Amino acid sequence: MHKGTLDRFSLPTLSPAPTIARHNQPPQGAKKEEFAMNAAGFIGVGAMGAEMAGHAAKAGFIVHAHDPDPEAAANAARKGAKICPSLAEMARLADVFVVMVATDAQSESVVNDLLACGLALGATIVIAATNHPKTMVTLGEKCRAAGVGFVDAPVCYGLQGAKQGALISLCGGTAEDIARITPLLMSYSSSVEHLGEIGCGQIGKTCNNMMHWAACVANYEVLALAKSCGIDAQAMRETLLKCPARNTTLERWDTTRFTWHQKDMDVALDLSQMAGLALPLFGAVDQLVKRLGPDLVRQLLHEERASYLGQEIPVTPLSQLAKSSL
Repeated sequence: MHKGTLDRFSLPTLSPAPTIARHNQPPQGAKKEEFAMNAAGFIGVGAMGAEMAGHAAKAGFIVHAHDPDPEAAANAARKGAKICPSLAEMARLADVFVVMVATDAQSESVVNDLLACGLALGATIVIAATNHPKTMVTLGEKCRAAGVGFVDAPVCYGLQGAKQGALISLCGGTAEDIARITPLLMSYSSSVEHLGEIGCGQIGKTCNNMMHWAACVANYEVLALAKSCGIDAQAMRETLLKCPARNTTLERWDTTRFTWHQKDMDVALDLSQMAGLALPLFGAVDQLVKRLGPDLVRQLLHEERASYLGQEIPVTPLSQLAKSSL
């Protein structure tokens, strides 16, 4: 439930255009040693985190990894990471820490534990997980008080992008902190986007997520209409991928798992309420995307029968529909 009494919070205002700094390499004119890091620590090396850590190791970074799951840790080790049994040990060995966990509470716990270890002055914590912008503001303030850099840098393109080392890192933080960690981010990213101050990376990820889930609903309804009029839905999808209506969500629909949509939409609608901005379309998307899933998409694309909103999609050739409407 989204409450109308949510407290407002102050996120830094984006600077006037041009605001987005894109990095495909270290900033021009920068001395290599100014952006060199002795070691990077990856906390949370599940499916995506392990791939990211592996790319960092291949790029020449000394990579330390920590995960409470022994299998995840072992997988990261096979990709070149040195396993740390505790955050306390990692805090002694690394100066940049990439956090890739599932929830805001986990990010808060990791950051609090790292700060309690007494990180070296100038160390930087990077939240690559998808969290609420408000959480980033709070954690950023704690890090600043401890003399530790902080960047929120959630990523786009999911597991496939992580495997390919082609994620997009959306960053919020100071230009200095982001410049320092850009070489590390670029080891697993095709681009690093500086959107503004702390929290703005998560806002950017929320905007991307909103477009993705809206596209999921739009794609389903469009192909359901085509199917109901007698056109094969998969054939229609392949045709649309050649048309201006093409979208990345439609292109990758076979692999969309419909995970995290509730969390993503909760953040989006919380932000809109805090900003006092009505988003009626996304209020509907929030409800409709909950009724979709990979099984329904598979049925729509590849099976004779499919359903939407609990009802079977009627399939009638257009010639018959035209006659019945006379």
